[in-house]
Amino acid sequence: MPSAKRARQPLGRRAPAPVVIHSAPLVLPMSAEPVRGGAVATRGGRVLAVGPRVELRTSYPAAEEVRWRGMIVAGLVDACSPVPCTAPGVTARARVVSDLADPGGFPGISYVRVTSRSEEEWEGSERDAVITAIREIDRPCAVGIAVHTRDFQVLEDVAVLARTFGLRLLVDLARHSPATLDEAGVLGPLCHVVCARPLDPGERKLLRLRRTVVALCPAAEDALALLEEGNVVAFCDTGDVGPLGSAAAVRRRVRALGLRPRGLDRRLVEAATLGGARALGMDRGKDRIGALAPGARADFAVYDARGRYPYSALLAEPPCLGTVVGGTLARTA
Repeated sequence: MPSAKRARQPLGRRAPAPVVIHSAPLVLPMSAEPVRGGAVATRGGRVLAVGPRVELRTSYPAAEEVRWRGMIVAGLVDACSPVPCTAPGVTARARVVSDLADPGGFPGISYVRVTSRSEEEWEGSERDAVITAIREIDRPCAVGIAVHTRDFQVLEDVAVLARTFGLRLLVDLARHSPATLDEAGVLGPLCHVVCARPLDPGERKLLRLRRTVVALCPAAEDALALLEEGNVVAFCDTGDVGPLGSAAAVRRRVRALGLRPRGLDRRLVEAATLGGARALGMDRGKDRIGALAPGARADFAVYDARGRYPYSALLAEPPCLGTVVGGTLARTA
C-alpha cells in the first residue's frame, strides 16, 4: 500500500491574496450601468468582479466583506495638480514637479517642467538635465513633460524627445494656441492640455481631431460646448475643489443658463473619472483606472449619496466616506 505523501508548496511561492468584497446600496462602475445592491470584489489591488452583491457573495463565499452605506464610485482622477491634492475621492493625479525624486503621494504621472526661455538655454543645460532625470531617477509612477516654455524651437524638440522616450506631454493653453502646438508636433493622443479660457470652434475641432484630452479648470466657460461636440474632457484641481467639485461647478453654470442637456450629469462624472484616466493614458493596460471592471486597479471612493438619479446625487457633492487606492483603504471620513 503506497504511503500518503504530503503536498508541498514550492519554495518562494506566496499564497494568493485574500478576496475582499466591498458592497454598497449603489455601485457606479463608469464602464457599465449603475448596479443597485452592488459590490466590488478585489484581490491583490485588482478588481476581480463587479455586480450584484448576492452574486459576488455566492461566487466568493470565503471573502471578507466591507459594507458601505451610500455609493461606490470609480476613483476620481485629477488631470493637473499644481499643488498637493487635498480633495476627497481622488485616487490618481497628474502632478507637475521640479524634481522627479519628490514623493508622489498618489499614483499617476509626474510631469517635470521644461521652462527654457530660448533654444540656447534649452540646449545649454535643461535638455540634458531632463534626459538625466528621466533615465536615472527611481520613480514609483510614470513620467511626462510639462511644457512651460514659450519658445517654438524648444517646443519642437520637446515633442521629439517625448516621442523618443515614450513620454506624455502636458501643456497649458494659456501659453500656446492649439494651432501652434500642432505645428510643433505636440498635440496627439499622448498629450493633454489644460484650459481655463474659451476655445473657438476651430480650436475645439483641432483638439478633437488630434485626440487630445482637454483638462478643464473650474472657471472654464465652454465645457458644455466641448462635451456636446465630442471632445474628451477631464478636470483639474486648482486647490481643494477636486474633479468632482469642478464637475459640479460646470453643472451649476449650465443650469443657471436655463439649459438641461440630456445626459449631462453622467458625462460630467465620466469626465471626472474616465476622462481623467484618458488624460493620463491610464484608461487601458494592467494599471488602468477611471472605471471599475475585472483586471482594473481597485481604486474607488465611497460617497454618502442615494437617490433615483445617481449621477445627479453625486454632483450634489455629498460627503466622502472613504477612498480605496490599489485595494487599500487610504482615507476614511
